[in-house]
Amino acid sequence: MSSETDHSKTALRRSLRLRQALLPADYLRTASDAMQDKVLALLTYRAAKSIFLYIHMPHEPATDRILAQALADGKAVFVPRCVSRTEMLAVRIRDLSGMKPGAFGIPEPEDVTETAAAADLDLILVPCLAAAPDGRRLGHGAGYYDRFLSAQGGADRAVCLCFRRMLCGDIPTDAYDIRIPHIITE
Repeated sequence: MSSETDHSKTALRRSLRLRQALLPADYLRTASDAMQDKVLALLTYRAAKSIFLYIHMPHEPATDRILAQALADGKAVFVPRCVSRTEMLAVRIRDLSGMKPGAFGIPEPEDVTETAAAADLDLILVPCLAAAPDGRRLGHGAGYYDRFLSAQGGADRAVCLCFRRMLCGDIPTDAYDIRIPHIITE
C-alpha cells in the first residue's frame, strides 16, 4: 500500500468513525432490519447452500436475523475467526453456543474443525465502515476480508452491507483492495 493511500484511508476512517458514532440507535435498528430483509429476499440467498457472514458489532449493519434464518433454513453457516494478525478462517457453526470473544472482542467459534475457502461459499457478507456505490469498500483497517477474498476467490459472491448514511463516493484504493460487486443499503 502506498504511504499516500494509507494516510488518506487513515484520515477518512477517523472522519467516518465520528460520523458513524453519531448515527441514532433507531436509525441503526431500522436500517439494519431493512438490509437484512433485502439479503433474505435475494435469489442468491435463497439458492445458497453455504453462507459466510460476519457477527456484527455495535454501529455495524446487523446480521443476527440473517444468521438465525440461515440456520433455520438448513444452510451451512460460516463465520469469521481470526487466527493471526493477517489470516481469517471461515468456520462453520450450527448454533451460537461455543462462541467466545476473539479478535477485537468479536464473538468467534472455539471449534475450528470445519472450515471453508471463500471460493466454496455461495454467499459472502462483508462488513464495512463505508462503501462507494461502485464497490469500493473501506473496512476497519486490518485487511482481513481483502486478503480472504483475494487469496481464496469468492469476491464475485460477496455482498457488502452499508448504511446509506455511510456511503462515500471518495474512497481511496490500492492494488490490494477488493471491490465488492454488490452493495446493499437500507
